[in-house]
Amino acid sequence: MPVRTFDEFFNRIKKMRRNVYMNGEKVGRDDERLAGQLNVIKETYDRANDPDYDGICTAISHLNGEKINRFTHIHQTKEDLIKKQLMTRLLAHRVGGCIMRCMGIDAMNALSVVTYEMDQMLGTETYKNFLNYLKYFQENDITANCAQTDPKGHRLKRPHEQKDPDMYLRIVESRSDGIVVRGAKIDNTTAPVSDEIIVVPTRFMTDKDNEYAVSFAIPADAEGVKLLTRPANQFKRKHLKAPIAEMGDAESYTIFDDVFVPRERVFLDGKGDPRQTAFAGFLALLFAHFHRHSYTGCKPAVSEILASAAALVSEYNGIEKEYHVKEKISHLIGTAELVFAAGQASAYRAETAGSGTQIPDEVLTNAGRRLAGEEIYNEYKIVSDLAGGLCATMPFEEEFFAEETKDLANKYLIRNPEISAENHHRCFRGLENLLVSDFAGVMQVAGLHGGGSPQLETITMMQRYDLESLKSIAKYLFGIEDKLPKYIRETVTPRKQLERFRKMYGVKKSKD
Repeated sequence: MPVRTFDEFFNRIKKMRRNVYMNGEKVGRDDERLAGQLNVIKETYDRANDPDYDGICTAISHLNGEKINRFTHIHQTKEDLIKKQLMTRLLAHRVGGCIMRCMGIDAMNALSVVTYEMDQMLGTETYKNFLNYLKYFQENDITANCAQTDPKGHRLKRPHEQKDPDMYLRIVESRSDGIVVRGAKIDNTTAPVSDEIIVVPTRFMTDKDNEYAVSFAIPADAEGVKLLTRPANQFKRKHLKAPIAEMGDAESYTIFDDVFVPRERVFLDGKGDPRQTAFAGFLALLFAHFHRHSYTGCKPAVSEILASAAALVSEYNGIEKEYHVKEKISHLIGTAELVFAAGQASAYRAETAGSGTQIPDEVLTNAGRRLAGEEIYNEYKIVSDLAGGLCATMPFEEEFFAEETKDLANKYLIRNPEISAENHHRCFRGLENLLVSDFAGVMQVAGLHGGGSPQLETITMMQRYDLESLKSIAKYLFGIEDKLPKYIRETVTPRKQLERFRKMYGVKKSKD
């Protein structure tokens, strides 16, 4: 049965080779420091097996018609994109932030488009490899990390210009049975508790960068893979159990030390076939695009979580009717709804790739993601402002239960006399988790940079939007031109990019 359980997944990864490194030691994937991240992933399996979430967290495979986890699904319709966005939002509510499994399926959707086009244009059999891998991915309900960000070295130099050639992951050997890769990928969320690592390029590559045009999938415990791991967890609780306190994160500095990748798991090999180099940038941007669409699900959820906390602590502080409080909370709600609306609209404007995969509208997706990134620190500021400093200075939990101090600790915690001391404690302990824990720090930076910083969204939007058409409005209004186009909003969509590739390679338009 393709919809697996968390226990099946956990039993799988517990048996994996030990290649996770933390604080100078090599540990298993059942190490307690990874428990918070595993609890987040657990929600993606539990809800897929929950009848209340059927059709949201599950989908029907276009390969065989079986029910599968939506985190393994290739989007076939606009409704698929909308349900993926909704699923991400609902699950993020349950874990208090990022759901962290979207990267793998975002990479798979990007690969479903690019590998198909490569086969059409170059006569390769990469899409066949992808489909075989997809069958395995769906059948086993795989949790995958997408490894995209390279160390990059000197930021103003291209991969082939770096003093150390390993600053971008590269193919050191390409042969008939596979490739050997060397380098690293950083900022890899969930990699230490993933079944698989899917590698995609981080940027466009020139002809001189062909050995850096590489994409593949490999088990996370493959020989030569080392996961240098930084977990981020919530403060441990003994008395006041709560869902938010059980969640966490695990980031990896993923090193590929001359790793062999079998040919059937290779999706891009610019060293073996330099013609494929042109597809590196397209794959890099397409993964980022699908991932940013996922962000229009999870980032509204984060804004709603912060708005919820802000409303609750305002009630507990007795200030909920103040105008400035309502204005601040409405700002949080407005950001959430605008970002989600951008994702929905981008789904409605989706176009169909030759492989049948639905690609959301790029300008709308990037506009939504940019707004979320620009607002993230302001949102945390609003909650901190309304909460006050207690969430960062409150005594430890035990002081509220120890015989000598509990009565006084609880007495002086109460703000609103209509609310119990325990609920005050739970509220401010939750704010501590949300605002000042290790996990909270990671989530704030992730809110800015995850899926690309606002600057990258700006670059993408300016590349995609037709400014000449835009300027025609002013030209008409100012009397410079006497004709106004009926439709101004023209963008360089993925479909148009594909047509350019087809002309480049002399390929006739495919069936999409």
